[in-house]
Amino acid sequence: MDIVLRVLAIYLIIVVLFRTMGKRTMAQVTTVDLVLLLVISEATQQAMLGDDYSITTSALAIITLMFVDRMADLLKFKSTKFSRLIEGAPIVLVEHGKPLETRMRKEHININDVLLAARKQQGLLHLTQIEYAILESSGDISIIPASDAAKQEHVDRTTSAPDG
Repeated sequence: MDIVLRVLAIYLIIVVLFRTMGKRTMAQVTTVDLVLLLVISEATQQAMLGDDYSITTSALAIITLMFVDRMADLLKFKSTKFSRLIEGAPIVLVEHGKPLETRMRKEHININDVLLAARKQQGLLHLTQIEYAILESSGDISIIPASDAAKQEHVDRTTSAPDG
């Protein structure tokens, strides 16, 4: 029973830690992030199994983790509140072409991140062409383009030569 309690405790600790790291961190795994994950996994294994590295103990730890993961999925499906607690909620970063800087700072996202997503997804080059930029729970940034009239107005303003 000790192993089950240790696995549950470690699982909860890791969920809380990754949840507090921020959405964007999970979407952009760098070499340093990968090394960190490997070190965490090694420390986690030692914390869960203790001094008992038997097949039975390892199997019990794996079964417990799979059970906890399945129960978490079921709870996320049944409860929107639980899902938002574990996964987080989407966050609007740009609204009607205007960056919401407080939210962007909080999520460690800059204008270049938004513009890169806009260019890749929609072929947009300017904030004024973006109706909404939304940071999804996965860490990806979704772009909803402004209406065609607004896009054309921006193109007209930036490409027309001044009179004179």
